Amino acid sequence: MGNVPTTVKHCLSYEQLIQDYPWLSRWLLLEEKTITGHAYPKFVKIVEVGPRDGLQNEKEIVPTGVKIQLIDMLSGAGLPVIEATSFVSSKWVPQMADHSDVLRGIQRAPHVQYPVLTPNLQGFQDAVAAGATEVAVFGSASETFSKKNINCSIDESMLRFEEVINAARERQIPVRGYVSCALGCPHEGHIEPSKVAEVAKRLYEMGCYEISLGDTIGVGTPGSMFKMLQSVMKEVPTSALAVHCHDTYGQALPNILTALQMGVCVVDSAVAGLGGCPYAQGSSGNVSTEDVLYMLHGMDIETGVNIAKVIEAGDFICSALCRETNSKVARAKGRTL
Repeated sequence: MGNVPTTVKHCLSYEQLIQDYPWLSRWLLLEEKTITGHAYPKFVKIVEVGPRDGLQNEKEIVPTGVKIQLIDMLSGAGLPVIEATSFVSSKWVPQMADHSDVLRGIQRAPHVQYPVLTPNLQGFQDAVAAGATEVAVFGSASETFSKKNINCSIDESMLRFEEVINAARERQIPVRGYVSCALGCPHEGHIEPSKVAEVAKRLYEMGCYEISLGDTIGVGTPGSMFKMLQSVMKEVPTSALAVHCHDTYGQALPNILTALQMGVCVVDSAVAGLGGCPYAQGSSGNVSTEDVLYMLHGMDIETGVNIAKVIEAGDFICSALCRETNSKVARAKGRTL
């Protein structure tokens, strides 16, 4: 009988309630569908973004060898996708200046994809020369953030991305698309879900096989996540969507759970909760891969990832950075510095 108060259930029979309140049967049916209709995916693909999005904001340059070893350890954990580096100008992101050396130095596992970020055609060409077999473009649902992040408007960014996607198509290289500020912008504040849907649709129609929707500053809640996804799903197939959550306000896991309830089965995360956007002041790290895995495995959702090995990789990079992990699971297991 749904949420009908217990006192009412004791006083009235179900049949009497329906007879007295005909609308109640429709309400109860709708409520039952709402509560029980969430069929969680049986398998969730984890996209590990620690080596790129996790490290790009580090002030001290991380040695190339450390980056390579981190990626190799993550490969050994069974992660299907590891974002390796970014082919951006070292002027803007000095931490990624060794992108070619990193991509050439990793031990590629046959079951793993190693996408790299390519903001423009030059970045794409450099990535291909270094051996990239998958690339990503990163747009924004916020005009202001787009100008501060990649130094161009949304429309101008789409022209750049079109060049990259067309060049990638000629070489049969898959392209992933990112939409940042999907749940809020550090400059503009609230972002309308329709704007996120518009940008996601443009990227998808250009040829991006998957669109990752990013809560860049971690201000989203399950409510805003639901509204945003509801809008985007009208324009882009659910099977082509991913979520990318930062945990600034402690809402990353609830937001991911909401996305799973809505049918999304691809989640971005970073080992040890590394990260933070250099163009979004106050943004904390990505949701930690360890914490996401703990939640998913506890829900009997398969990932193909060995959480113990991810924790080991987190220990390694935290030791190299001389800091404590941001993963609550790793802390609880006593495997911190």
